[in-house]
Amino acid sequence: MTIKSGDRLPDGKLMETTEFDSATQCAMAPREVNVAEAAKGKRVAIFGLPGAYTPTCSAKHVPSYLQNLEALKAKGVSEVWCVSVNDAFVMAHWGKDQKAIGRIRFLADGSAAWAKAMGLELDLNARGMGMRMNRFSMLVDNGVVKTVNIEGPGKFEVSDGATMLKQA
Repeated sequence: MTIKSGDRLPDGKLMETTEFDSATQCAMAPREVNVAEAAKGKRVAIFGLPGAYTPTCSAKHVPSYLQNLEALKAKGVSEVWCVSVNDAFVMAHWGKDQKAIGRIRFLADGSAAWAKAMGLELDLNARGMGMRMNRFSMLVDNGVVKTVNIEGPGKFEVSDGATMLKQA
């Protein structure tokens, strides 16, 4: 069953790293992020996508949230999360490459367990990409989903930062 407005955000464990080794520039060991605890008492804009470094995700999705970040915060959004079925090291380096570390939280759902809990898993095995996360966005208030926007296959029309800003 796919997550919808009014549902409680499913609990789960995501992984995050924001620190890099000064000598190697490699991302440091990730830490677990408990979804329920991280969302508690906050308004969070969450967007999910099939994969870090993919064309639409890099050229459009993350930049749309960076462009709207201050306006979202002005509307009471505490944090913006980018979640994908990649490992935390990849997410950290992608966030760094996007110049977004410290502005957007790049959270890894490496095994797609959280995507499955939301009913937002996307099977891309036929394309050699394995199980991924469907492209979506949602506004969550204290752990309760207020709005959710799920993209159709191959689409990028309703999960962008400007749409989220209108809904915040």
